[in-house]
Amino acid sequence: MEFDWALPYPANRQPVFARNMVATSQPLATNAGLAALKSGGNAVDAALAAAITLTVVEPNNNGIGSDAFALIYDGTHLHGINGSGRTPKALNRDDYLSRKRMPGLGWHSVTVPGAVNVWSTLSERFGRLPFKALFDSAIDYAENGYLVGPKSAFYWQHAQRTYRDFPEFQATFFPGGKAPSIGSLVNLPRHAETLKAIRDSSGEAFYHGELAERMILDANQADYPLTKADLVEHQAEWVTPISTAFSGARLFEIPPNGQGLMALIALGILEHWNLAQFDLDSADAIHLQVEAIRYAWQQVSQHLSEPTTMTERVSSLMDPEILKQAAHAIRLDQIQGPPPALGASPDTVYLTTADASGMMVSFIQSNFRGFGSGIVVPGTGISLQNRGSGFNTQMGHPNCIGPSKRPFHTIIPGFACMNGQPLMSFGVMGGHMQAQGHVQMMVRVVTHRQNPQAASDAPRWHLTESGDLALEAGFSEATLASLKARGHTLKLHQPEHLFGGAQLIACLEDGYCGGSDHRKEGMAQGF
Repeated sequence: MEFDWALPYPANRQPVFARNMVATSQPLATNAGLAALKSGGNAVDAALAAAITLTVVEPNNNGIGSDAFALIYDGTHLHGINGSGRTPKALNRDDYLSRKRMPGLGWHSVTVPGAVNVWSTLSERFGRLPFKALFDSAIDYAENGYLVGPKSAFYWQHAQRTYRDFPEFQATFFPGGKAPSIGSLVNLPRHAETLKAIRDSSGEAFYHGELAERMILDANQADYPLTKADLVEHQAEWVTPISTAFSGARLFEIPPNGQGLMALIALGILEHWNLAQFDLDSADAIHLQVEAIRYAWQQVSQHLSEPTTMTERVSSLMDPEILKQAAHAIRLDQIQGPPPALGASPDTVYLTTADASGMMVSFIQSNFRGFGSGIVVPGTGISLQNRGSGFNTQMGHPNCIGPSKRPFHTIIPGFACMNGQPLMSFGVMGGHMQAQGHVQMMVRVVTHRQNPQAASDAPRWHLTESGDLALEAGFSEATLASLKARGHTLKLHQPEHLFGGAQLIACLEDGYCGGSDHRKEGMAQGF
């Protein structure tokens, strides 16, 4: 595919070209991935080294107690892995049904953390380096310290009040009683010890050993029925990616319980509109994408859960005739109704890697809402995700809380192919921005041939849970006026984090082109 190499947006970042590539949201993590590649590792080793490092250097968005998903192109086939965790087997659903919504903090917002198992599972199947070698950078930064970047420092400071009632969290992340400032040195010694235990046991210590026992003890003291069996029996699931054709390419996503289905439904609708006929940043182009997402959001809200409890099959929700009817129902001159509410959070890390052999990895890892549940397992540094808050409490809904169940997940890695060959490994972290961001990247890169950095730099739109349309600076006044005339309630001057953070690696004939989002503090690098 021939890209347009123009850089029409004011972010002032250049695309990166190399035969081996790493793109992450944090420079130290990017360097960790490169170090793995230079040590003889492959793209999976690089992705894991970067992901493990991110638990230390960007703890405001992920941690050792995260969940993770990945798409792996091994040079021939695309594989998917779902690393989301379940609720305890002994959980009593009735304890939650009287609530309007799920708890957002504390043990009752936690599911079994899956990231560590994803690390070991991916390493065992695809890695070239010893599992132990993947931890060097993370442990070094945790033990000897690292300087906090500007984005992390900002959200770290805002978290102090959120987690004021969690003493172990405060002791771990706010030593001395205050958050680190930009450029200050942070040490996380408990993280270092825990990462060593995970490293030396190939992850077993987390689910079988002392770390597991500490998790269970802390959970049970909070009347959360986590047991040894819940941890021991956890295993990431290999899944077949789902996909849809769009503009001569094909987008692949992890199947439910992740929201990748939302992006596929929207693109299936847009395939009937031939977006190439509309100027890229025009009101018509934006309106059509927003309305396609609005419909897809409604479908996901009603039906998406883990596959065993979905009442509609993925194939039914993506039925070509139904999507054609949905496309024809969109009017260019007016909006449809607002989307229903879904819980979301913009706090996630996404990374992508590629090597000279042709292996590519799209990887995402998250604690969900900021630092997560506020639970730091005493003496371990393990900050646990609050993915349980992705359930709802509506009896009869496919995504209603229940025992031994995985919740609706916002985090989704993306992968695109063209003519049966890999085109791009990419993702856009950030709650419901993720599916919307996948759509926007596909439109920009595939339909309009923008290079990865230009596609990342471009101003974004975000359909909010209230049905309002948030727009970044950069769209013309004429576009804004036209969107407003169609019935969109515009939200301007919104915080940057609402629009997520993208990392992209696209295939060239003899290597790769990488792009990294200026909205984050990361970068793409290669050799």
